[in-house]
Amino acid sequence: MRVVFAGTPDFAVPALKALIDHAKWYPAAVFTQPDRPAGRGRKLKFGPVKQVAVDAGIDVFQPHSLRTPEARAPLADIQPDLLVTAAYGLLLPPAVLELPAHGCWNLHASLLPRWRGASPINQAVIAGDRQTGISLMQMDQGLDTGPVIMQAATEIGAEETAGQLHDRLAPLAAELLVEALEQLETDRLPEPVPQDNAQATHAPLIRKSDARLDWHRPADQLARMVRGYHPWPVTFAELQGIEFRIHRARALPGEGGQPGQLVRGNDIDGIAVACGEGVLEILELQAPGRKRVTARDWLNAHPDWRG
Repeated sequence: MRVVFAGTPDFAVPALKALIDHAKWYPAAVFTQPDRPAGRGRKLKFGPVKQVAVDAGIDVFQPHSLRTPEARAPLADIQPDLLVTAAYGLLLPPAVLELPAHGCWNLHASLLPRWRGASPINQAVIAGDRQTGISLMQMDQGLDTGPVIMQAATEIGAEETAGQLHDRLAPLAAELLVEALEQLETDRLPEPVPQDNAQATHAPLIRKSDARLDWHRPADQLARMVRGYHPWPVTFAELQGIEFRIHRARALPGEGGQPGQLVRGNDIDGIAVACGEGVLEILELQAPGRKRVTARDWLNAHPDWRG
């Protein structure tokens, strides 16, 4: 079976490696987004998927769009039986969706129709969802709107960050893909089930400004934001007139005063901040131009914060 894979970031790597490891599904080609400048020198750098493909000797194509016949030509020449995408980052036009004999599959990091869009892992953590997973869907012209072929669910840990959840979901996507391909080959693949659009929620592209903490919000919401925006873009907030990045925190019950005010006391392990409801205890933070430190180390260096 001629399989073409399309993906770009780390999330897509386990699925690509699963195809490479199974000779019968070895990718005929890989499509990924164009190289982007990185580092201080702003030199072009291979994306994670491209690096794996190049190391494996697989042909790599990096069009800025697939809307023109010229950009689609390499794919048309291959005449794939199946196109598999995972966090590719480009919408596939109808001409591409109709090209493979078995259509186009997408591995999406949520239990669709919940969290369609660019940031499903982050939004699941921020919303306090207890469960998420991977959906394998038959792609259509919408954004994550196609019928679902298979799903695999997993619980979200009480203290799990978006980064940690990402690292668990990526191999789960690879496992689901292998299972689906095996069922396709033996004519056991379930019929895709249309999504219930009434149950759909949207996971928008994240901006750095989304990660600003508003002390007037409840502490449990802010704690979920700290986990949901880690490792990127990392939440930030003003404390004692300084804007800190906040890497780790937890919500505590009780009232501590005006929102944004420090809750002082030697019996507090972290840096406690009053919120609209409850108290947010900051456990790791980063001052401008400084390294990330524990709250205990910061308090030892700044005893006036204890009161």
